[in-house]
Amino acid sequence: MTNQTNSSPLGNVGICFYGAGSMAEAIIRGLTATGAASPDRIVVLNRQNAARLEELRRLYRVVPAAGEDAKAKALAESDVIVLCMKPKDAAEALLKLKSHLRGDQLLISVVAGLSIRTMEQLLGRPHPIVRTMPNTSSTIGLGATGLSFSAAVTDAGRELALAMFEAVGMTAVVREELMEAVTAVSGSGPAYIYYMMEAMIAAGVAQGLTPETARALTVQTVRGAAEMVHRTGEAPSELRRKVTSPNGTTHAAIETMDRLGFGETVRRAMDRCAARAAELGEAIASEALKRM
Repeated sequence: MTNQTNSSPLGNVGICFYGAGSMAEAIIRGLTATGAASPDRIVVLNRQNAARLEELRRLYRVVPAAGEDAKAKALAESDVIVLCMKPKDAAEALLKLKSHLRGDQLLISVVAGLSIRTMEQLLGRPHPIVRTMPNTSSTIGLGATGLSFSAAVTDAGRELALAMFEAVGMTAVVREELMEAVTAVSGSGPAYIYYMMEAMIAAGVAQGLTPETARALTVQTVRGAAEMVHRTGEAPSELRRKVTSPNGTTHAAIETMDRLGFGETVRRAMDRCAARAAELGEAIASEALKRM
């Protein structure tokens, strides 16, 4: 473990994870593995799964809050509260927090579709809120997270939020109205690549490779291609041009993809992804307002 806690903006900050699912664990793993935050300053709670809290304590030495008194104490004393519950539980959680939340506590939401406006409506007032859209690659420290800030977030609050998600990958600050685009590009993006890999593996097997060989070649090819873009800084289009000889094998493959509408399919799929993200956000807002 790299010991960076003293120099990290999160070093002396009390963090409470409200929810203990896979994304909460990914962030906790990043914070503790890099030394960005001290495990004894991280408290985790959920609705009722005490076994899950104990598992996180054992793995990362964080502090579980299983009983109602422990939960209330954790929420009251933390400097940062990270909302990691399921979308259907978010409104109820925020309404319960409403009367106990201090004005200086930073709320960070990883709840998909939950807008800053909806959160502030549930709380009944403006509040320092960070809305985020991480992706599943955060689990291995290679995540991509989009962040938007409410007007009440201070410079120090921004620094804390960025430090948290930089511990599990890279960050991009965007206007909140672009969060659906972030969802389409990086939030759901890993699944597009997995889907492409599935097709490549299946095609390789159909052409005679063993499933193991087709998988190994596909995984290394995708890994190497992404790393080439990352290391060289060149545009994907330029790297593609360099390996596409006129009338060669790659040219034949790309030409077939173009003829079958590969680029248009990707664009339309991402448009639909963004639209669906907006629909889910509207549904969450509608359900939340019913509870008020």
